[in-house]
Amino acid sequence: MSGILFMSSAMFLVPVMDAIAKYLGQTVPPLEVALSRFVFQGVFAVAVAVILGRSLTLFPRRLGLHILRGAFIAAATLFFFTAVKTLPIADAIAIFFVEPMILTMLSALFLGESVGPRRWAAVAVGFVGALFIIRPGAGVFGLAGLLPIGAATCFAFYLILTRKLSGTASILSLMTLGAIYGSALLGTALFATTMLAVPGAIFLMPDTTQLGLMVVIGGISFGAHFLVVLAFTRAPAVVLAPLNYLEIVAATALGFFVFGDLPDAMTWIGIALIVGSGLYIAHRERQAGKAH
Repeated sequence: MSGILFMSSAMFLVPVMDAIAKYLGQTVPPLEVALSRFVFQGVFAVAVAVILGRSLTLFPRRLGLHILRGAFIAAATLFFFTAVKTLPIADAIAIFFVEPMILTMLSALFLGESVGPRRWAAVAVGFVGALFIIRPGAGVFGLAGLLPIGAATCFAFYLILTRKLSGTASILSLMTLGAIYGSALLGTALFATTMLAVPGAIFLMPDTTQLGLMVVIGGISFGAHFLVVLAFTRAPAVVLAPLNYLEIVAATALGFFVFGDLPDAMTWIGIALIVGSGLYIAHRERQAGKAH
């Protein structure tokens, strides 16, 4: 039961972070909000390591892949925080949940995993669900609707690299390394866009409230990740995987009560297709795991 509780808590926390990012994004550049996530996530990770007396591996083997991993999670965060600036949170998260379909494709391409016709069909259904939400040509979301897909693609690459690098450093070290490289890359990008006076990407000195919310974003990012890790140490993946979709439930509730957003009928159809295909892919992966 503790594993389910930890996972559920994490899934309800993440949309809170997204809601804060959406709120901040109305006055602070999304690039700066994304940077704050990694800066303060790193602060929390180092603090926890010190409190627990854990050593951190800051110069691991395969350093280049660790930097690339940091780049992918930084890009995923930037894409998503830019998306929620204009999109309803529930819609953005629902579109982002094509990530298991993208991960399936990338696993087949880069890891040589066998993917049968049923899983390929589920991938196709998931993307059809995303089209129901984005509705290209209908002028509903425009190019902003593609940002969560970009985030999902980057996150899928991040997960593949995390899988490859899991034996090179501890969980706390991986979180700290991701925060360091994410901060370095986004910080460099923000410096460049500020120097070039790129509209919507110029550094803004945050006030006390904005800075406090940035700290909360970093804390939630660290806390949610930590809860997911704890969950997987206490319950099998087959039990926890369906709980990922609680994130859409929480996002819908937050979007309605905080921002007055409520998905329309077409969006609900898209959400149903994406969730259904994601659950089916998880089911087939579990069966494939048993077969081996």
